[in-house]
Amino acid sequence: MAAVVFDDRQCALGEGPLWHPLRQQFFWFDIIGHKLLSRVGDEAMEWPFEEFVSAAGWVDHDTLLVASETGLYRLDLTSDEIEFVAPIESDNEVTRSNDGRADPQGGFWIGTMGKNGEDKAGSIYRYYKGEVRKLFGNITVTNSICFAPEGDLAYYCDTRKHKIMKVSLDADGWPMGKPDLFVDLNQDGLNPDGSVVDAAGNLWNAQWGANRVACYAPNGQFLTAVEFDATQISCPAFGGADLNMLFATSAAVGLTGPEEGKTFVIDLPDATGQAEHQVIL
Repeated sequence: MAAVVFDDRQCALGEGPLWHPLRQQFFWFDIIGHKLLSRVGDEAMEWPFEEFVSAAGWVDHDTLLVASETGLYRLDLTSDEIEFVAPIESDNEVTRSNDGRADPQGGFWIGTMGKNGEDKAGSIYRYYKGEVRKLFGNITVTNSICFAPEGDLAYYCDTRKHKIMKVSLDADGWPMGKPDLFVDLNQDGLNPDGSVVDAAGNLWNAQWGANRVACYAPNGQFLTAVEFDATQISCPAFGGADLNMLFATSAAVGLTGPEEGKTFVIDLPDATGQAEHQVIL
């Protein structure tokens, strides 16, 4: 099967795809456009923000936890009300939020990076039951935040280093020990962007500039790749009633092609995703 356009609005920098399992609804962001987007059937929806927004987790049927350049906010999808939850580098004008995802324990991981890609300006944080803790620093482009189904392993990357890392988690979801290499993409010249892990533990990685999402087994072995008509695929997410639809955001920034920046979907009958985890505030 081939990937098709799910939504033809062109995002300057599409990111943060999220399938809300209770609403059976797909959400994503245009970071540069300062907006959250969604689509249900023929109805296209947008929520504008006054600053960069990039990732979200679901709290309940009608609430998302949204990551912005200054912090974490509750968004009520019915009233559009926004409530401040916690600051994330709110006093740092250089950085903004980037890739993020909820973990199986109910925490929310969010990466930051320089608005102009400043070297080692970014970090990865975890929000868990009211506490924000810095996990990793000195990262240029934070990406690939995702989690093994058992909740004992997290993945992340610095896109500039072309390596996806893995780190063990304790019972509460906090990293323990030093990160290890999961896959090195330097030899292939590939740029790892956002990732998601399926129910079998395989990692699906969007590879910026390569028109594709590549799948790697839990041991790091390359398994397959899905091709897209957009060059800068930024992040995948599983969704649909049976969690076998792979959505992918893309970015039009710097490009002029007609498919750049659109959001795509492909049916993958041989793969099943994890339901996105609930954030516990």
